[in-house]
Amino acid sequence: MNTRIYETQAPRRCAFIGLGVMGHPMAGHLARAGHNVTVYNRTPAKAQAWAAEYGGGFAATPRAAADGADFVFACVGNDDDLRAVTVGPDGAFAGMKAGAVFVDHTTASAEVARELFAAAQGRGLHFVDAPVSGGQAGAVNGALTVMCGGDAAAFEAMKPVAMNYAKAVTRIGDSGAGQLAKMVNQVCIAGLVQGLAEAIAFGQRAGLDMPLVLDVIGKGAAQSWQLDNRGKTMVADQFNFGFAVDWMRKDLGLVLDEARRNGAQLPVTALVDQFYGEVQALGGQRWDTSSLIRRLKK
Repeated sequence: MNTRIYETQAPRRCAFIGLGVMGHPMAGHLARAGHNVTVYNRTPAKAQAWAAEYGGGFAATPRAAADGADFVFACVGNDDDLRAVTVGPDGAFAGMKAGAVFVDHTTASAEVARELFAAAQGRGLHFVDAPVSGGQAGAVNGALTVMCGGDAAAFEAMKPVAMNYAKAVTRIGDSGAGQLAKMVNQVCIAGLVQGLAEAIAFGQRAGLDMPLVLDVIGKGAAQSWQLDNRGKTMVADQFNFGFAVDWMRKDLGLVLDEARRNGAQLPVTALVDQFYGEVQALGGQRWDTSSLIRRLKK
């Protein structure tokens, strides 16, 4: 149940494109805050269901959803999905009014962010790359962390609206910087989850009471979000929630592609990406990313 208290804001006309496990509640927060929201999803039934739940409108194309909007938010799957909903005759850019801001919450490449930033500029529009961290729970609870790249003026315009589903919205730098910051986030998570998986597997083989051990070390230097929120479910072999392995491999693919371009050395990240490939081979494509421990129990 949503218990968020929304700040009083002048209602803005918004569109939201992509109603998956993240987009559905994010768009809902906008509607509950009093904004006029029209949604689009490539599966029309999801858009209709959202409109029935929140009282907003739904459209048959991204262009129609974006028509007249002050802000167009999107949360889709990958670079190609993002291009599909922005450019072309039915894309959002074709329906947006001059000066409107497109805010992309997809985890995508910095390259596509810069490409669409330039395309938006050519139409008199603004584009902010704004990937999020916090997962489905963060989206539902309105507690996401948003990392943004783009012009400062466009960022300042979209920030108070985006704060309806976030606990922090921060401009990192110019176009693409938000996506690069999200890559840093995923590198950190990959290493943390692998370390936690190894620690739990080690402790179990040593015969320790691992829930108790996690309680103890969680009060010291080993504490992390992953330990607090995934440690005991890893011990219990529960992985039917959270951020899916398939999604993490997509994200790590973006990271490794960028590292090849900028020369960064990511040996641990590359290794953990391979480990996630092993989890996929075990049938864990949709398991939570904490399922890395499964490969240690083979």
